[in-house]
Amino acid sequence: MDIGFIGLGVMGAPMAGHLARAGHRLTVLDIDRAATERVARERGAQAATTAAEVARASEVIVTMLPNGEVVQQVVLGEDGVLQGVRAGALLLDTSSAEPWLTERTAAALAERGASMVDAPVSGAAWGAAEAKLVFMVGGSDADVARVRPLLELMGHSIHHLGGLGCGHAMKCLNNCITAMTFAATSEALVAGKRYGLDPQAMVDVLNQSTGGSWITQTHYHQRIFNRSFDDPFKLALMLKDVGIALQLARQTASPMPMAGLGQQLWSMADHAAGPGASVSELVRWVESLSGTELTPGAGARPS
Repeated sequence: MDIGFIGLGVMGAPMAGHLARAGHRLTVLDIDRAATERVARERGAQAATTAAEVARASEVIVTMLPNGEVVQQVVLGEDGVLQGVRAGALLLDTSSAEPWLTERTAAALAERGASMVDAPVSGAAWGAAEAKLVFMVGGSDADVARVRPLLELMGHSIHHLGGLGCGHAMKCLNNCITAMTFAATSEALVAGKRYGLDPQAMVDVLNQSTGGSWITQTHYHQRIFNRSFDDPFKLALMLKDVGIALQLARQTASPMPMAGLGQQLWSMADHAAGPGASVSELVRWVESLSGTELTPGAGARPS
């Protein structure tokens, strides 16, 4: 298949690699020209200079971009996908995006005889590298069936949740839950450390009991106790996804008071961490509130 891939960052580059290894012919593009040329060289792909060029060469165009506004710009902007898209082509958007923007982008594509599927992912950078992503998919049955073989090359779990936009809705809600869990767990671990518990032992208990989560399984031992704070996912992107979830809640008249408070906390953490900070820095901000670091070993028992 002739496939275009736009967005070759931490997630997009390995995802494109899986498609190339399966024998698909790729035309690739990233805002970072060096990334475009590197992926093209390593994967035997064609390097493009505009999104329109990608579209002209592709029957399916995959996007992995920061948000729905960037997807819209890539599709609707000058030298965008719409300027070169083939009739019958399909845009497969794996970004974390706003569902309402996805609907508008799809409407513009439909005017050119093209369709769209939203398929955001969970699984982080390691999931992209190992083709073990979870895809949350929205689109028509026919369009999803068309791209399913591509999704199977990049991930191990595919969930068709409904019509266009349903994938992006699920993604923002998933990340909102993750963000609230991350904040609550970090606060509790700090309280335990200040009481005299060893945070490492606490996480081991959580992972065997009802308080465990994906966060406790993948984050504290791996990134916090060793003080690396190096998760490649950006704190600002998590905050963005919480914001999308809350906007979705407003549109559906769904009260989400806990998430509303959580958004304020994540916003303060984002401000403290600064631009480009890892999502791991949320923990450092929680630590700063009490001056207590989640280092290995039991804390001093209070008198």
